[in-house]
Amino acid sequence: MIRHFTLFIFFSLFFSSLAVANTNIAIQHHEVKAIKGDGVISLLRRYKLNHYQDNVRKFYELNKLSDAAILHVGRSYKLPVTIYNYDGKSIRSTIGIDDWDKAVRIQKYNEYLLERGLRSTHYTTSKLLWVPAHELKANLQEDEITAPIAKQEIKKASSKVEQLFGSKYSRFELIDESLKNRVYYIISGHGGPDPGAMCTDCSSRLCEDEYAYDVGLRLARSLMQHGATVEMIITDDNDGIRDDRYLSCDQDEKLNNGRKIPLNQISRLNQRAFRVNDLYKKYQKQGVIEQSMVVIHVDSRTKSQRQDVFFYHYPKSNSSKQLAYDVMKTFEEKYAYHQKGRDYHGYVDQRNLHVLRVTQPKGVFIELANIRNKHDHKRILLHENRQALANWIMEGITRRVKKKSDEVIASS
Repeated sequence: MIRHFTLFIFFSLFFSSLAVANTNIAIQHHEVKAIKGDGVISLLRRYKLNHYQDNVRKFYELNKLSDAAILHVGRSYKLPVTIYNYDGKSIRSTIGIDDWDKAVRIQKYNEYLLERGLRSTHYTTSKLLWVPAHELKANLQEDEITAPIAKQEIKKASSKVEQLFGSKYSRFELIDESLKNRVYYIISGHGGPDPGAMCTDCSSRLCEDEYAYDVGLRLARSLMQHGATVEMIITDDNDGIRDDRYLSCDQDEKLNNGRKIPLNQISRLNQRAFRVNDLYKKYQKQGVIEQSMVVIHVDSRTKSQRQDVFFYHYPKSNSSKQLAYDVMKTFEEKYAYHQKGRDYHGYVDQRNLHVLRVTQPKGVFIELANIRNKHDHKRILLHENRQALANWIMEGITRRVKKKSDEVIASS
């Protein structure tokens, strides 16, 4: 009796919480320190967790991280891996399941970690069973189970380099190929001799084209991580993705074919639109299944007016309209989750804008903030928020892709 009481005290101290449904279960999430070069996906990949969205979502929840958060070297993070007090009988009786195949997968997972030195003892010896979050999902689908096997090819070439993103962000990981055979054109507003909207009475001068370009680059990087082909129509070879609060205003942006950007507005708009159309024809001949466009701007209104992110679509294009609403829907959900109690006041409207009308691939025109409003400044000045804007636009785009895929399946 004394021995059992001592063991109870030991496990109570060792685990963060105790499950009440099963006396054989004591729960704690495994913690690991981030090492140099770790991002969320690379850390999850090390523990064979990155191919399941449940695991990614759970990692952010456990560590109370925002979508744009970065990992800090040496800091401990909780993994979506639950530690169970193994009952010495079976995996099924330990976690209360009847699924034999699931138990086998959990066993192999623990042995995989042991082989690679990610855990030091076998679960039957330590009496500690590690179970990844996706295995706790009640209705794991067959395609989700086989996804890691199907994506072995991706792992071999999981790292790519794009110099346009700058030295800090040039190398990125290929997460999956869900956007393969899709082309996205990103046009950041203004550029070259035209800085766009400005805040000249701020503590440091703010130029629309610099902030739109930074968010555009971040969006491009996210899209490419999922296998998309991205054409940044406006480029600046020496800027890259910047984490500075105040982005220096310059005039060296150019078209992505090297041509200078003209000052005249109509010439400038036609130049980028015609460039998009030329590329559109090229990719169309190559058999690309889908081409879309994202135009990014920062608005200018009276200093007192706060303005949430809002969207325009081309009136005569249903695909443009649907994309705009899908991205806005994502922003509504993000505001509801991250800014509880603060209503989202963005909107979608139709406008016969030149860049939407003349270009072949239809898309969405996005205004990120009011550059003159001090409350809106936080949305664009903080690099974490610029990354969040890119992430949310990315999620809206993938929402549209998934919808179209579901429609095809439903009609087949």
